[in-house]
Amino acid sequence: MTQISTPWLTSPAVEKVMQIFASAGVPAYFVGGCVRNALLGVPVTDLDISTPIRPEMTMKIAQEAGLRVVPTGIDHGTVTVVADGEPFEITTFRKDVETDGRRAVVAFAETLEEDARRRDFTMNALYADATGLVVDPLGGMADLEARRVRFIDDPETRIREDYLRILRFFRFFAWYGDQQAGLDADGLAACAALVGGLEGLSRERVGAEMIKLLSALAPQTAVAAMEQSGVLSTLLPGATTKAFFLLTEFEEQPDPIRRLAALGDFDVTAALRLSKAQSRAYDTLRAHATDMTSSVAELAYREGPKPAKDIALLRAAFLEQVPEPGLAQEIVLGAEAKFPLSAADLMPDLEGAALGRALKQAERAWIDSRFTLDRDALLTLAKGG
Repeated sequence: MTQISTPWLTSPAVEKVMQIFASAGVPAYFVGGCVRNALLGVPVTDLDISTPIRPEMTMKIAQEAGLRVVPTGIDHGTVTVVADGEPFEITTFRKDVETDGRRAVVAFAETLEEDARRRDFTMNALYADATGLVVDPLGGMADLEARRVRFIDDPETRIREDYLRILRFFRFFAWYGDQQAGLDADGLAACAALVGGLEGLSRERVGAEMIKLLSALAPQTAVAAMEQSGVLSTLLPGATTKAFFLLTEFEEQPDPIRRLAALGDFDVTAALRLSKAQSRAYDTLRAHATDMTSSVAELAYREGPKPAKDIALLRAAFLEQVPEPGLAQEIVLGAEAKFPLSAADLMPDLEGAALGRALKQAERAWIDSRFTLDRDALLTLAKGG
């Protein structure tokens, strides 16, 4: 028998929630990512709980125990129980009745195995009771121990239920797969065969998955397989991986937007529908990485130290070179520079458009001097002296 041992299992909030089921004499299980990650010894972000009782009964026993309940997805069997300010999603065992590749019509199921068979990968179909005892209805433990991302039953059937599972296959491999063993052959073949289904997905869902995938420590094998299977070009037409692979050799920490910028120049908003901040960051990196006009020091002054470093790494990858020596010092030089003039310094001698031009010219000269021109020299320059 396998037992998980993790601090969250015995937290007061968790014990309160699991106690409502014990008091009612009904089973309840932690399921999915929280069990998988506890077994792998990696951080857990969400605790999902599965139970055979209907959502109305879950609400009743939780409210009787004095816990707050929110019917967040009651039509699909999910309610949120709040204990000590912490939310827990409680979902009734379910089975798919009908799917269209994007969403499923579900019905309540009677057994844990039925609930497990509607999930995507065997490593996500692991359950644990309140004591941490693992329940493994589909052999997910063996796959987890081997770091093997494997679809449950027939891969093409699982993908047709939700085509986003193609991208999840690569994302889960990037995070949890055995990089030396490579991707599961049957799963990869199914993804390649059904790649056209990705075109019907919302760009928001695809964007969220891509960001998660590119946030993995070492996504190179997954991205290479995406390219070979046609998945990458379907999601990002024109994407290329040469600079991406070079970039990953220079990085100290993963950054999904920097990595995305290395994959190519595309309308990222149309392709992935990222947040406004992410789209702006992508556009900034692409614009400066392919235009060498501004020095790294100037970029650090104008954009900040992190974007400047990201751009420098991208430039090196595009040029198939290593980053320039002294990069850190150049970034510090620009990031710490403070332009010593303001508009007030030039008024009332200059105003309007003339004032703007003078400030811009002075700033340009100051940057070109590697930020060495002092205020007096800049005043003389700006006023035409």
